[in-house]
Amino acid sequence: MRRILAAALAATVLAAMPAPAMADPRISPAMEAALSQANRADDHARDAFRHPAQTLAFFGVEPGMTVVDYMPAGGWYTRVLVPYLGKNGRYIGLMPDPSAAQVEGNARYFAALPAKFAEASPKWNLSGAPVSTYVSSELPDTLQGTVDRVLIFREMHNLLRSGALRIELGRIRDLLADNGMLGIVQHRAKPWASGDYTNGGKGYLRQNDVIGLVEAHGFTLVGTSEINANPKDTADWPGGVWELPPGLSSKNEARKAVGESDRMTLLFRKR
Repeated sequence: MRRILAAALAATVLAAMPAPAMADPRISPAMEAALSQANRADDHARDAFRHPAQTLAFFGVEPGMTVVDYMPAGGWYTRVLVPYLGKNGRYIGLMPDPSAAQVEGNARYFAALPAKFAEASPKWNLSGAPVSTYVSSELPDTLQGTVDRVLIFREMHNLLRSGALRIELGRIRDLLADNGMLGIVQHRAKPWASGDYTNGGKGYLRQNDVIGLVEAHGFTLVGTSEINANPKDTADWPGGVWELPPGLSSKNEARKAVGESDRMTLLFRKR
């Protein structure tokens, strides 16, 4: 009886002990190496909100692929993708065509992107996949139908409010191989949000609207994920998504506690 009681006590103690920390089995060694690169030291603060390993896994991105990063901006995902894709892959930073924008302010913004990327990227000490950049109106014919994945991170609102959505999605579709896919992460409005709030000017779009717009341009929805959801975000800020980190136009500490925006994560196949 004493042995039984001792064994039971030992089992109880072991059960109460915290489990040893283990690497996430869903994260490959290649991804772990990419995320731990020294040039991402300032990027780690965003990992908890952007979930790069899980997001890219959901999109089916693998080393050796040819991947287009649409409007890479400050290069947050560039610094993940280039080492992860590796020397047998290819990274393409694709910039929108300024002439496709119907709003002057957006056209100026689009026109400035290539120079900003060219100036900043040498400082990132990138190694891995070869990097090339194009404006969508200047894509070489040899790229058409060769791309495995196109990824659009938090830029659908800019395409919508600029009036460039139709042209840019058409060019993206032409780039994709027959089995290629389009991954989108976008700030998510509530389903009941008004049309005035979801026209792109606040950064938030309704998930059903994004799905409908993309499918209308030659794609089929493959799946959705809540990887980048944030239930703390009420998605009704008067100043839009920029009242939250990392932009955080507001100095309100309560809004800092919300974290980054609630986001939809969508995967489409070229139809």
